[in-house]
Amino acid sequence: MHFGSTMTHMNTENNSNTPNDSVWSSVLEWVKVIVIALAIALPVRWFIAEPFIVNGASMDPTFATGQFLVVDRLTYDFKKPARGDVIIFEYPNDPSTYYIKRIIGLPGETVNINDGKVTIINKENPNGIVLDEPYLSPEHFSHDTSSTTLTSTQYFVMGDNRAQSSDSRFWGPLESHFIIGRPIVRLIPIQNLSLWPGQESQ
Repeated sequence: MHFGSTMTHMNTENNSNTPNDSVWSSVLEWVKVIVIALAIALPVRWFIAEPFIVNGASMDPTFATGQFLVVDRLTYDFKKPARGDVIIFEYPNDPSTYYIKRIIGLPGETVNINDGKVTIINKENPNGIVLDEPYLSPEHFSHDTSSTTLTSTQYFVMGDNRAQSSDSRFWGPLESHFIIGRPIVRLIPIQNLSLWPGQESQ
């Protein structure tokens, strides 16, 4: 990475510097470059974008093990997560572990699941509306049944591979403060390179 460093031509006939002076000068220049790089990279890493590697089959076929994602940590500071967003969050039962799931239910809604089909009940749809989920493939359906009413700070999340996902059906709604961000770029594998991968906001 170029940091705008300049090089000065030195007159070697009158230069009294020793080889050791030259070595230390080079070392100091590299130290400066590394410090500047860290000063730029660390705030970006902690507050704006963060790398993650997918591990597990819970989001098949949308995401697979080994895929490298860059996660946007900033957007949800200015807007609320939407239904259909894929998010990264701290697992409530072990915040040192990160999960990737899709938002199905929003705060204040009731999420009814009947033989795997999801119905959302909210102010706009008091009689319920069946959720269209184009990101699911037939082999990843489940046939579970449940009903959950969310508070004003909770989300209902599920994996796209419903048959192999540990999610809100099992450990309950997700409190908003556990949400880290959303994938902004899928970098690896290169053939799956994409922006906003997996997003199906409704």
